[in-house]
Order: sequence, then C-alpha cells, then structure tokens
Amino acid sequence: MEFGFPALSVWGVGGVRSMVGALVKGVCGDFPGTSVWGGWVMLNLLRLACVLMVLRGSVVCAGICGAGSYRCCPVEACAATAGYTACRVQTVTAWKTVCETVYEPEEYTAKKVVYEPVYEAVEQTTYRVVTETAYRDEQYTVCRPVTEQATRTETWCVHRPITETRYQTRQYTVRKPVWENRVRECRYTVQQPVCETVERECRRTVMRCQTKTVEQERCWTVLKPETRTRTVQRMTGQWQQQVRTVPGAVTWRLMPGPLGFQFCPVQCPPRQVTRRVWCPQTVCQEVPYTVMVAQVVRQKCPVQVTQYVPEVQVQKVPVQVTRMVAREVLQRVPYRVCRVECETKTEQVPYTVCRMVTETKSREVPYTVCRMITETKTRRVPYCVEKRLPCTSTRQVCRMVPKEVEVRACRMVPKQIIRQMPCAERVLVPELVQFPAVDPAELSLGSVLPSGG
Repeated sequence: MEFGFPALSVWGVGGVRSMVGALVKGVCGDFPGTSVWGGWVMLNLLRLACVLMVLRGSVVCAGICGAGSYRCCPVEACAATAGYTACRVQTVTAWKTVCETVYEPEEYTAKKVVYEPVYEAVEQTTYRVVTETAYRDEQYTVCRPVTEQATRTETWCVHRPITETRYQTRQYTVRKPVWENRVRECRYTVQQPVCETVERECRRTVMRCQTKTVEQERCWTVLKPETRTRTVQRMTGQWQQQVRTVPGAVTWRLMPGPLGFQFCPVQCPPRQVTRRVWCPQTVCQEVPYTVMVAQVVRQKCPVQVTQYVPEVQVQKVPVQVTRMVAREVLQRVPYRVCRVECETKTEQVPYTVCRMVTETKSREVPYTVCRMITETKTRRVPYCVEKRLPCTSTRQVCRMVPKEVEVRACRMVPKQIIRQMPCAERVLVPELVQFPAVDPAELSLGSVLPSGG
C-alpha cells in the first residue's frame, strides 16, 4: 500500500526499525531493569512514525504486529549518526566567604550615683531621774548579850612512857687485808730512729703566659612596658536597723526584812531601743596598670684574653730521711698483791625498851555564860525620793545625699571579620555519549524492544 510520502519511502520500514532500536538501546539499553522505560519510549516512537506515514503517503507495508516498513530506505540512512549529552556529578573544592563575629574590650566612662552621709545637729528633750535621800525615825527592839564567868572541873587519863636499857650479844665476821710483794716480767717494743740520705723528686708549678681570642657574652637590661591587672578593694556598705535591749533603771522599794520593813534596790524591766547601724562591705574590682619589665639582651663579642697556663717542672733534691726500727725490751716490774682473811668477833649491843604507865589528872576550867537582855532603841532610816528633771541635748542625725561620680568601665564590642574557607561542592559536568554502530540487516523487533516489554 503506497501513500504520497516520499520521505517515508526513502527511509522504509528497516530505517524506522533501526532508528527505534538505536534510540531504545542508547537511552535505556545500558541500564538494567528499565523495561517500563523502554516500552514507553517505543510507544512514543511508534506514534510518531504513524503520523509521518499518514502525512507523506509513501509506500508502507504492514510488518510484525502492524509496524510500518520502508523498503526503499537506504541502509546508510537508517544507521545512528549522532549521540546524546549526559550529565555526571563531580565534587570540586570551592572557597566560601565566612563572616565571624569577634568581641573586643572597649573602655568607656559612665556616671554612677554614690550616696554620701551628711550629719545634722538635732536638739531633743529628755527627762533625767534624780534620786534624793530623806530620813525618818524608826523604833526597833535589840537583844543585848550579857556574859558571866563560871568554873568546872575536868578529869582525864595520861599515858607516861618509861624507858629501860638492855644488852644483847652479837657475833660478826671481819675481813682483814694481807699484802704480799711479787715481781713480774714485762716485754714491750721500742721504736729506734735510723737516719738515711735519699733523692726525692721535687715538682713545682710555673705559670706560663698565653694569649688567645675568645667570644665573650655581654648582657644589658632593657625595660619594656607590660600591661597587668590587679585587684582593688573598694569600701561600700548600707544602713541596717539594729534592735538593742537596754536594762531597766534601779529603784528603791519598801520590802519586809529580818529587822522589819526596809528599802531595797529593785531593777525595772528592760526596754528595746532601735538604731541605725552602718554595715561596711568590701567589693573587689580588677584595674589594669602598666609596669616596666626588665629583659636581658645578650650579645657575643670577640675579646683577646691573656692567661697563665700552669707548667710542672721536676727537680731531684737529696733529703735525709729518718726511719724507725722496732726493738724488743725486757723489764722486771715489782708489784703488791692483797688477799683478804676472815676473822669472827663478839660484842655487846645495847638497846632501849619503852613501856607506858597510866596516870589520872584533873584541872579547873573557866568558861563564859552568855544571856540575852531585850532593849528598845530609835534609829534614823534613809529612803530615796525620785524626781524627773528635763534635760536638752543635741545629737547628730545622718542623712544620705546622692552624688554623681564618673566611673571607668569596660564592655565587649562586636566586630565582623570576613575570611575565606574551603568547602566541597557537587556540580554537573556534561559528557557526550555516542550511539553504538548497529547493522541494519541484523536489526529486528526483538533487538529493538527490551526484554520484558
């Protein structure tokens, strides 16, 4: 069946098959498991071929499953002549601009409110209690003692010692020394001197002058400024209310006693007084200061030095030497030996015996008898009278006055710093993929359609 499509007549069915097979193999032939993708591409290509055949009206023959075929299409026109461009992911190193924030210290002057105490004189009136002494007559009864002398007889027993002298016979042993004269031989060694003349080496050290050049290190001190920080203590504080207990005053009251009613001191109950107390407080503060630090600078300089080198000289000198020769000497030494002989003696030893004899004695003992006589007497009793007297006094009252003071402080100021930082980025690199060469005679529907499609 022929239509008026000259272009399709040139291609033919074989060319269409070659083009479809090349496209399917080029697009999805290298990727396993893409049967669905290959079928979708095949369906779109078949639709395009049908539209072209209808428009041109060339000779189209029904092939396998109704696919079009152009027998007049040359073999060279059906071969794949171009490839396609694919993108490949590649990692490259790039420089990225990073902005960092850095805080730097900055000093500034601020105003601070400080409270200073100011004292003012305030007059106040208080009442002072004055105690006066008054007297009154009072009668009382007194018991007066009266003493009388009397005598009584006392009897007691006394033990009087009586001493007697008696004798006792006692034997004892006496050790008497007896001396004897004896002689013993004493041998000892004596060192006898012998003189000889010998030659001795005499060594002496002579200092020889020698000049050489050495490197000498010279040091000097350089002062360099250095900033340090020290802690300064500043005195501050605050006012606080303090409650204190004041003991009560002492008053005289009439109270019963052993001799009747009398005035006794009695203390009143205590009272509480509130006053303001300044409580100091120490605050530590870091203050920078600059000091000069000494640093030692060293430098080597060539210096010509003259020194004396010791040199030993040997000289033989005759010397008279005295050596000691040992000689044995025998000497007879007399000595005395003492031996002790025992001798028994008898003696009478006196001793004293004491016995007690009881005797009865008596004596007259005087004693005093005291009896009480009652008498009535009159006495003047003092008592206290209290009076309140007004008293004007002046006291200092503290008042806090605010005052502005300039204070040096430090704060942190942010600063932006820009720097370059390396980072890894992924980019798409285009790559050209060529279609493989396919023989049109070997192209079939089985090679064009993927497996499982």
